Amino acid sequence: MDNLGDIRLFVEAASLGGLSAAGRKLGLSPAAASARLLKLEAALNTRLFERTTRQLRLTAEGALYLEHCRHALGALDDAHAALQAGRSAVSGKLRIAATSDFGRHVLQGWLEEFNLLYPQITLALILGDAVANLLQDDLDLAIRFGVPQNSSMVARPLAFNRRVLCAAPAYLAAHGTPAHPADLHRFDCIALVTAPGMVNEWHFERDGEVESFIVPSASARETNDGAVAREWAIKGQGIAMKSVWDIGADLQAGRLQVLMPEWRTPDAPVHALYQQTRYMAPRVRALLDFLTERFAKAGAELESLLG
Repeated sequence: MDNLGDIRLFVEAASLGGLSAAGRKLGLSPAAASARLLKLEAALNTRLFERTTRQLRLTAEGALYLEHCRHALGALDDAHAALQAGRSAVSGKLRIAATSDFGRHVLQGWLEEFNLLYPQITLALILGDAVANLLQDDLDLAIRFGVPQNSSMVARPLAFNRRVLCAAPAYLAAHGTPAHPADLHRFDCIALVTAPGMVNEWHFERDGEVESFIVPSASARETNDGAVAREWAIKGQGIAMKSVWDIGADLQAGRLQVLMPEWRTPDAPVHALYQQTRYMAPRVRALLDFLTERFAKAGAELESLLG
């Protein structure tokens, strides 16, 4: 903690792109700012910046150190705010990551409701189907279906999550409806592609009977975006495997229909992921409490749609 001021100077210099600008912001002369940065580098025995006459450029070590410093300073600032204003003080920037489809069609609306309750919160919503790196991406919270393997993050369960086969009524009227997983080879399928590869193994279970179907990559429509897969299904391009949270509104509106509901696929419950060592800021705790309540209410509605 002796070099906390030096660390703040380092973070500001990296953000502003210059040591002089960082010094001015913190009330330091250029000479004093330079001396404090040199002291920090000496204490770490590491060069944090490559210096040129025009700018500072982070070294690889500096970029790594910056990620951790930002989280540490954010935690300290949150703790200070909590002590000053009490635990009820909910404010600041809140960065949340979610899958593309769920984020657009469910979470975005919920966050608007949350922001009305806590107008001092500034939201940042990052969408994508790749697993977020909370530390590298400077995130407070990630909403994910299932828990990433080998994860060091805290995974707080929020809700059940069934994955179901679905298709547009018009597609089923034209091509028929599968009654058994073995029938799927006769239908057009839509598959999701992730960094490890194509997610084309669909597993089913009914009263102890286990079946699997491998979506043929040669004939399947593929996308790395869950929202696109959903849109293709709605437009009648084939059968997709989707989370009920992604298609709940489509089931209610009749845009999509669940297929073979008696055949269950492996569940992947919804979790909130956050850093284990990170101080839980009041804004994060408030969002977790809010999401727990919203998932409970919406989950009951979804269960009624599935029968």
